Amino acid sequence: MNFKKAISVILTTAMAVSMTSSMAVTAHAEEAADKIIVFQSKVEIIDQLEELAEVYEEETGVEVEVWGTTGDDYMQQLKTKMANNQGPTVFSLLPGSESETMANYEEDLSDLSFVDKIAEGMADTNADGQVVGIPYTMEGFGMVYNKDLINAEEVTDYDSFVKMLQDQAANDVNGFGLSQESYFLIGHILNTPFALQENPAEFIEKLNAGEVKMADTPEFQEFAKFYEAIRDNSYNPLEENYDKECGDFATGKTAAIHQGNWCYSMFEDYDVDFEMGMAPLPLCGNDKIAVSVPAGWYVNSQASDAEKQAGKDFLEWLYTSETGADYLMNQFGFLPVVEGMESESLDPISAQVAEYAAEGKTISWPMNLWPTSIVDVYLVPVAQEFFTSDMDGAALLEKLDEAWAQANEAK
Repeated sequence: MNFKKAISVILTTAMAVSMTSSMAVTAHAEEAADKIIVFQSKVEIIDQLEELAEVYEEETGVEVEVWGTTGDDYMQQLKTKMANNQGPTVFSLLPGSESETMANYEEDLSDLSFVDKIAEGMADTNADGQVVGIPYTMEGFGMVYNKDLINAEEVTDYDSFVKMLQDQAANDVNGFGLSQESYFLIGHILNTPFALQENPAEFIEKLNAGEVKMADTPEFQEFAKFYEAIRDNSYNPLEENYDKECGDFATGKTAAIHQGNWCYSMFEDYDVDFEMGMAPLPLCGNDKIAVSVPAGWYVNSQASDAEKQAGKDFLEWLYTSETGADYLMNQFGFLPVVEGMESESLDPISAQVAEYAAEGKTISWPMNLWPTSIVDVYLVPVAQEFFTSDMDGAALLEKLDEAWAQANEAK
């Protein structure tokens, strides 16, 4: 079987770049607004999105203004703009707690022509069963590693992970890197012990209610050991931003980083001379990577009817036109989540994510169910204190439990 098809999320029909969809956009042109605003949190695609905006205006006559963001404060900016009736037409959210928080601003998108072709379980639906969020892509994260320096098959548990760190240090190479940005510091890596629970959603509900504690749960106790090992055998991530983390990996100064397939675009400016792959973070012997929908597109239900229609037309064009699909798959580097879409050239990291997904070797993203803003506001300060002190793992978990309780009190 063709490799692309084997790793494609949907293996059935070829994409229909239909005249119907183009006619739909044209038919709405007179009743839709002549300008929309797009605001989204994925900083890696901002340049490509601005290029797409220009192409969209050329093809449809509708202007697209793209708002930028630093990423970490995206949700606060979005809430403020919405509350002041200055919200964007199309915006992004993480399915889960973010989507639930912004439910009053989410337009029903069930009538978009491609909705029934979205991969099962990847569209975001509200309590009434309406589709309100269109998935960007499928993403996975874990241990992105240099195959010249690490044999991933030998890194299967805590002891072998520590040995890898120590072996790399003996060769003046940093074994494993995090970076200072909130999700890259603690958000993504803390997802793993949640995902390894028998029922992650139920565990989070009990944690919210104070019925369980991270400090008393084996997977989190193991997480604390991993976090200690990283602190004791790696550079201080508070002194390393995302660009430098990826640069050190690309130049062989770091053997592995905790990142997702989105980071591959960061290597374009480097002459990378080694093969890379993605492997699971082997916490408690975990042999799966974390795969889910990182974000979805939403249309502002509080906008005017004309602007809402223009927002829908934009998404219709993005997912059904040849140009839109090219940007999604090839310019943004997204993995396909709609039947018939195929990426012409998956990078090595994305290819491995697709392989893990095809084999069912994935864990979920329960972090999407965490209280809104808990990472930026409550968990990051704990991680910062941990990496600037000699705090042990038990104290770390106690402080994380305290931070979790504070986040719930603030809801």
